[in-house]
Amino acid sequence: MAGTQAGQSGRTTYLELSQENGSAHKFYEVTIDGTTVTVRYGRIGVDGQRQTSAFPTTGKAEAAAAKKIAEKVRKGYAPAVRGRRAARPVTRRQVASAPSTARSTAPVLWRFRTGASAFGIHVDEDRCWVGNQRGDVYNLGHDGEVLAHYSLPDGVKCLVADDFWIYAGCDDGRVYDLSSKVPFAAYEIADDVDIFWLDIHDGVLSVADRDGGLTVIDHEDELQWHRDSSGNSAWMVRADDHTVYHGHSHGVTAYAADGARQLWSTATNGNVLFGWQEQNAVYAGTGRRVVQRLSKDTGAIEATYRCDAAVYSCASSPGGRYVFAGDSSSSVYCFTADGTRLWKLGTGGGSALSMQYHNERLYIVSTDGTLVCVDATEAAINAAQSGAVPVAADIKLAAALPTFAPLTTAAAVPTVSAVPAVGSGVVVECVQESGRVRVHVVSEGYEPGWNVQFPRAIRQPGARYVVDALHSSTRGFYRVRGEIKRLV
Repeated sequence: MAGTQAGQSGRTTYLELSQENGSAHKFYEVTIDGTTVTVRYGRIGVDGQRQTSAFPTTGKAEAAAAKKIAEKVRKGYAPAVRGRRAARPVTRRQVASAPSTARSTAPVLWRFRTGASAFGIHVDEDRCWVGNQRGDVYNLGHDGEVLAHYSLPDGVKCLVADDFWIYAGCDDGRVYDLSSKVPFAAYEIADDVDIFWLDIHDGVLSVADRDGGLTVIDHEDELQWHRDSSGNSAWMVRADDHTVYHGHSHGVTAYAADGARQLWSTATNGNVLFGWQEQNAVYAGTGRRVVQRLSKDTGAIEATYRCDAAVYSCASSPGGRYVFAGDSSSSVYCFTADGTRLWKLGTGGGSALSMQYHNERLYIVSTDGTLVCVDATEAAINAAQSGAVPVAADIKLAAALPTFAPLTTAAAVPTVSAVPAVGSGVVVECVQESGRVRVHVVSEGYEPGWNVQFPRAIRQPGARYVVDALHSSTRGFYRVRGEIKRLV
């Protein structure tokens, strides 16, 4: 194999793909050690991610390695010397924020400063989540009390929810599950996909990237399908049971959930910078000062919501009764469903990069890294427009707040020495299948042939674990809920 070097532990082939004026600046390394093939990949200048596969014979290991290398060479990778090319900075969403042009300031109830620009936000019945470009994710109550802190390895691009599960998409190319006490990498995006935004629906991950592409990956990190749009800089992706909605520089395109066909494509009034969805419509915030509501069925533009500057984020109240927008001039807006503007107020800080409405409150995260809770009741807004706003509470971190880092090794998993009683836990086992380590259920009452979505960092053939609970997906696999312990 070209570029192969012999070493004490095996033979290694090292390749790089680096484009002077493009997004690619990546390496791909394959090491053969007897019947084992280890792949290491990532951005040039970092250690990257590793995947190890075992094969029944050295011949099969050689053949698998050769196939992997040939695939990369076809994509433009070439033999290189490790260390000669320097690292490049990770792609960051470049945003500017100007002072608000609104006459009045929004009625902010409380604010929490995360310390770095923040894109990620999710709000549900129990919690508020915010993630920033330093990799910090905070979990807060609706009164602003900080309940937990997660420290992820790289900047958080976005936070998304899929039923009970909360996921953080990061600049290291991984998607972390934050639903358990200790976070873990649930997905590892292909090394040639530069994440801009993502969504997860029923365990299936959809990724919008810098080049305008859309990549769909299943619960085992295996590619389902990929489509290239007519535009670039794809910041929007939303998914439901039947469709994936992809926003890019030329508009919004809808694909069938299985990727078999394009359903519709609609040009929007400007490049799409953010997206939101309700049951029957998707919303696209654009660089040309508007949010547009599109029918999920046909792609027809049903309403336009006009702002005074580029729209960085948008959201709606349930059913789309009210539509909210945040612009590049640190203002927030509220519209009726038909596009009538009800109000425009200043955020009192930076521009809203993401937002969500929940129970008559508008939660925004901004360019200055602040999570802000706005009282969006009619009475509070009317008072604010008259100049009467509450004194916002500045939320502080508790001195003893614990910090949770991702699970990276099997040694970090707590152990249990006895099989749990029926109803108090589920036993799963790591098994070798076709060169990959899968996880199946051992406990009775479950489908033995279904895979379990499980942290790759702790998968070891033969190892058994106890999990608090498993939930079935309509796609024929199980998802872990609660704590994971190793059975010894």
